[in-house]
Amino acid sequence: MVSRSAQLAGELGIAVRKFAPPAVVVVLCVLALASPAAGLHAVPTAGFPAGQDLSPAANLTGPRSVALGPASTTGDGGSTAGADSGAGSPLGPAVEPGITPASPSPGQPTATPAAAAPATAAPAPDPAEVAAPEPPSVPPLWAPDSELAKNNPAGSAPTNPATESPATIAPATLAPGTEALVPDNNSAAILTVFTKINEYRASKGLAPVKYHPTVASLAQEWSDNIASREVIEHRASFWTDPRALNPNNGAGEVIAIRTDRDAAQLVEWWKGSPGHNAMLLDPRFNVMGIGISYTNSLYSIWGVVDFFGYTTLPAGTVNSPGGSPAGGGALPPPPPTLCDPAVKHMPPTLDLANAAINSAADLLTINASGQLINRPATGNRTYGAAKVIGSGFGTAKEVFITDWERDGTYDLLTQWADGRLTLYPGIAGGGFQAPVTLGQSGWASLTLAVGGWCANNRLPQVLALDSSGNLFLYPNTGLGDMSRRTAIASGITASRLAMVDYDADGFQDVLALKADGTVQLYRGWGTTALRAEARPTVATGWQDVTGIRPLKDVTGLNSTGVALRRANDVVQYWDLTAGSLAAPSNITGSWSGQRLAQ
Repeated sequence: MVSRSAQLAGELGIAVRKFAPPAVVVVLCVLALASPAAGLHAVPTAGFPAGQDLSPAANLTGPRSVALGPASTTGDGGSTAGADSGAGSPLGPAVEPGITPASPSPGQPTATPAAAAPATAAPAPDPAEVAAPEPPSVPPLWAPDSELAKNNPAGSAPTNPATESPATIAPATLAPGTEALVPDNNSAAILTVFTKINEYRASKGLAPVKYHPTVASLAQEWSDNIASREVIEHRASFWTDPRALNPNNGAGEVIAIRTDRDAAQLVEWWKGSPGHNAMLLDPRFNVMGIGISYTNSLYSIWGVVDFFGYTTLPAGTVNSPGGSPAGGGALPPPPPTLCDPAVKHMPPTLDLANAAINSAADLLTINASGQLINRPATGNRTYGAAKVIGSGFGTAKEVFITDWERDGTYDLLTQWADGRLTLYPGIAGGGFQAPVTLGQSGWASLTLAVGGWCANNRLPQVLALDSSGNLFLYPNTGLGDMSRRTAIASGITASRLAMVDYDADGFQDVLALKADGTVQLYRGWGTTALRAEARPTVATGWQDVTGIRPLKDVTGLNSTGVALRRANDVVQYWDLTAGSLAAPSNITGSWSGQRLAQ
């Protein structure tokens, strides 16, 4: 049997050969020869012409990005890493828990184990292609003075984003997921970076840079964004974000990462790079915001600092992180929410060749007889032969495919017409365990969507829309009763919901299908709230849609899209990887009398 981690390691080698120019592969392989024990992995001028001016006068306005390959884990506990031209996500240890199929209770729907597949040997990946690269860094990003002047008309005062709508915040690009993030307290690291920068400025006779919590929220959001995607890149035109508070005397951003959590060494590396050093010592800057993110991947700390210069300091400026205008101490912990994870959870990577559902790209339907039929994805919008994996689901209102317990197998969360909500845990060797009731009653009248709504929580959650238009978030309590919830929006009318990262910013959004066939977009940002903005209509003519299935990896690793069940026995795939709905393509198959599971 081939482990999924070995299979993915081979796929990463293929990805490098297919997508990365030969010169890039050589550079990454050469960089990989350096020992990762040094901690920081950044080369300030990699990928840029020799002698390129990195000074403020150069006005480097375009975002630069470097994608990091995901680290996979070998069966003996050693690790390898892949160099990939696309954004990566961490792979967990290849551990298969001992799960024995349980016998179904009388009268309960049954699940059919899959036939055992013969073991095959996977080719060993080329170590030169999967060795951990030292990712090049991007130069610091300076705001052109002309753009600052355009953004700050003469006499304009800094705005307060607490009264501004986040609608003007530009979405990020290519953000497949947020599973790498580790929600550890970063207050000490933020204070360290702040202190080290100002100690360095003082040694050069410069005034200290103060701190602003709103600016810090801008830096933290971006740090979480790039860390979750494992892509080093700047946020284009970040100085126009309302949280930048209208700087009028310079703006800049620096980024660095390390394989350890030594925040002080982030500053040391910036000091050693001419372009970054110039930003640390720019006398125009008088406010900064710091974002620090931790991941469970090879690069365990990510740091982003946004610097701004203001003629008049914006209201709310403090002397240090977490402080008052007179001075401060440590940052207070954020208030708890229903998004907070109960535990830090890293799912194992299992071989799912014999499982009932093999991947997040599989298509599952329920036929008129109540049988569950799965079509395993075979790559590039193609699917294998249909196979029956269960029966007795004729009275199910909806069936959702999710790894509810994050144990590496796909489960069935089922909403029944009698008001129950049950979970059929999947088994890696085939079939499902006996169902567990998560909700005894009251679920039939709700319209549900299931997915990773909370950015800091690996476990999937449930969004539920009631008949009055109120949208609630139900946290994942494992196999316990789902009774806790929090309201996140109201005034929503929809006949069907789907949770998917529509705009490719790394956070899940809600597609609300209305009775007239229009689809309204409600964007999330990984918290218990929706973005406060206008709700655009992103599709029309979907009045015949009876099912929406969010999918991943259909057109390639980390691709995102949705499958639609439509009239005339048509199932379509719409790709969303670029941040909007691409032209649809029909998925070949016989769909007569079948409805789509979500």
